Amino acid sequence: MTTDASDILTEAREAALQVLLHNAHGPFRGLPRTAGWGYPEPYTRDLMIAALGYATSGHPKLMDAFKRTLEALARNLSPRGHVPSLAHDPDNRGASDTTPLFLFGVGVYRKATGQADAFDDAAQLAMNWMRYQSPDDCVMVGQLPTSDWRDEHWVLGYGLFVNTVYYTALRMFEQHDDADKLHGLMNRFEITQDSKPPHVHEGLVVPKKPYYALYSYKTEHNERFDLLGNSWAVLSGVASPTRADRLITWVEGECDLMRERGELAVNLPPCLFPYMQVDDSDWRPRYAKFNRAGEYHNGGVWPFICGFYVASAVAAKRTRLAKKKLVALALLVKPWHEDQADWGFNEQIKAQTGKPIGRDWQTWSAAMYLYADACVSRDSTPFFDDVRNEAAGIG
Repeated sequence: MTTDASDILTEAREAALQVLLHNAHGPFRGLPRTAGWGYPEPYTRDLMIAALGYATSGHPKLMDAFKRTLEALARNLSPRGHVPSLAHDPDNRGASDTTPLFLFGVGVYRKATGQADAFDDAAQLAMNWMRYQSPDDCVMVGQLPTSDWRDEHWVLGYGLFVNTVYYTALRMFEQHDDADKLHGLMNRFEITQDSKPPHVHEGLVVPKKPYYALYSYKTEHNERFDLLGNSWAVLSGVASPTRADRLITWVEGECDLMRERGELAVNLPPCLFPYMQVDDSDWRPRYAKFNRAGEYHNGGVWPFICGFYVASAVAAKRTRLAKKKLVALALLVKPWHEDQADWGFNEQIKAQTGKPIGRDWQTWSAAMYLYADACVSRDSTPFFDDVRNEAAGIG
C-alpha cells in the first residue's frame, strides 16, 4: 500500500470516529442520531448496523450509545416481540428487518462485552416474533413490500437480506438446528416456473449465476443483484467459500462492464444492478420520482453497503481486493453534499456521476467505514467469523 493510500485511510478512520462521536447523542431522549444534520431520529436499522462500527472501535462513548439504544429497543418491544423502526417510539412499527437486526445487535453486544445473557428477556421475545414470520412455518421468513431498509423498493416474500440477518442471529443465539434448516433452504434453487411444484420450497440460488436472488416467493421472484444481501451471505457463511469467491469475481466483472457503459463512475458496486428501467416488469410508477436508475435503492452507491462488501472480500480471503476497495471507500466518503466538512460520509452516491446526493455525516456510513477498516487491518471479520465457522461445519 502506498504512503498516500495509507494516509487517506488514517484520515478517514479518524474522521469516521469523530462523526460517530458527534452523532452519539441526539434530541430524542439522548439516543444516537442517524445523521449529523438531516436525520436526528434514532432509526433502529441504521443503529443496529452501526453497532459493528461501535463495537470494533471499542470507544467508551460509542459503546454507551450502543447500550442505550439496545435498552430503548428492549423497553419498546411490542407484546409479541416486534421491534419498532424508531428506538424511542413503540408505535412506529411495520418493518421486517428491525427485529432480526435487533437480535444481531444484541449478539454483537454480547460478544463485544462478554455479557453472555445481556438483554436476554427482550431477545427471547424478539426471537419468538421471528418464529411467527415464516409463512409456511419452515424457518425462512417472509416480508411485505417496502418493509425492509428499502422503503422505495418492492421486495416480496422470502427476501435475501432479511433472511441472511436472521440466519446470523440464529447462529449467534446458538439456534443451530433452525440455522441449518435456513441455510439449506436459502441454498436451494429459486423456483422460476409459472406454477410452483408441490412440496418444493422456494430457494434463493440463481441458476447459472454465483449470487443469490433478491427475493423469491411461489411464482414471484427477482434475480437482480442485491449487494447488501449477497455481502451478508458471504460474511455469514450462507455462501460457501467457493461460491463467495465466484460471487465477488462476478461483481467485479459486472462493475467493469457498467463503467465501460457509463453506468458507474466509482470503483465500488451499486446497491442493486442491473438498474430497474421504466419498461421493466418490476418497475413501479413511484420509481420515476423516488427510485430513478443509479439512485437510492435502484442502484445508488451506499457507503455503508460498500463497507459490507469490503468485509465480504476479507471473508472470502480476497485480501488484495479488500485493501484496494477500502481505499476506494475512503475516497467515496470524502466529498460532502449539504454541509461543508472535511469528510462527508454521505448517505448515498449517484452511480453515474459519483456525486453524493444524500444526507451528510450518516451514522451507518461512518460506522461501516470503521468496520471495513478493522476487517482489512485485522484480516478477519469480527462478529462474523464464528458464524461463518459454524456454517462451515454443516453436513
